[in-house]
Amino acid sequence: MTQDKLTQLKAMTTVVADTGDLDAIARFQPTDATTNPSLILQAAQQEGRRARLAELARHSTDIDDAMDAVAVEIGSEISALVPGYVSTEVSARLSFDTQATLARAHSLIDRYERRGVGRERILIKVASTWEGIRAAKQLEREGIRTNLTLLFSFAQAQACADAGVTLISPFVGRILDWHKAHEPEADFSGANDPGVRSVRAIYEHYKGHGYKTVVMGASFRNAGEIEALAGCDRLTISPKLLAELSEDNGPLPRCLSAEDAESARPEMLDEGDFRWAMNEDAMATEKLAEGIRKFMADQRKLETLLAELRK
Repeated sequence: MTQDKLTQLKAMTTVVADTGDLDAIARFQPTDATTNPSLILQAAQQEGRRARLAELARHSTDIDDAMDAVAVEIGSEISALVPGYVSTEVSARLSFDTQATLARAHSLIDRYERRGVGRERILIKVASTWEGIRAAKQLEREGIRTNLTLLFSFAQAQACADAGVTLISPFVGRILDWHKAHEPEADFSGANDPGVRSVRAIYEHYKGHGYKTVVMGASFRNAGEIEALAGCDRLTISPKLLAELSEDNGPLPRCLSAEDAESARPEMLDEGDFRWAMNEDAMATEKLAEGIRKFMADQRKLETLLAELRK
């Protein structure tokens, strides 16, 4: 009997749950789990959490303290359900402040360690701005692993590899969204999907040049995008698409492979190179800014909720 596609995918790719829904994580048994401000907001709004949120809010010194307490509370619960990493995001408000990002990352790790969750289990999630990448480089030197998110361009991927980050999350669906908006008549199905092509190019570059940074495709709009990246190091997938894959017993061939890797590496990008490459890439520039704004919008909603509960 043919296995379902989720089972087939797990044989070639580490499957990561893109959710704060504990029931979904328990159901699909991923290796890792990722969260972001939007997912934390969804989890925090669950009926059974209201009393605990109020308790955390009242015992916090300020809203930033309360936000970190909630993120670590949910992350700690998730860590009991997965054997691998849990990604916890630094405030989107700090996306352009290296030192503030470092301070917030240290606070998050300290909180996790006080709850008995070792730093080796946590990926500090940071936006792939130049400042975020600088912070990630320092954190990695300190033994704190990082996940660079909101990644839309090859330049961002190259700078992350140069910095020695543990993992990157190149977005697929949001790239597709941009191209659909700008070329509504174009065929972006299957291998033509620009988000899929972007992750494939990054994966092949990393494997071909010996980078250790893990490639974890993210932000999927449909199961076809996931199937087209079967074989990628990791893929972080929403419960809806995990369910769809688990109910499909069709064949799932490997599409990405690390075979035939080369050893030579390109020159490292400096800040000027990075900023120029981003300036030349309208899609990456627009989607990075939009992503930070959207995460911040959901963060403000959670901040408002926690402020009300502190009264």
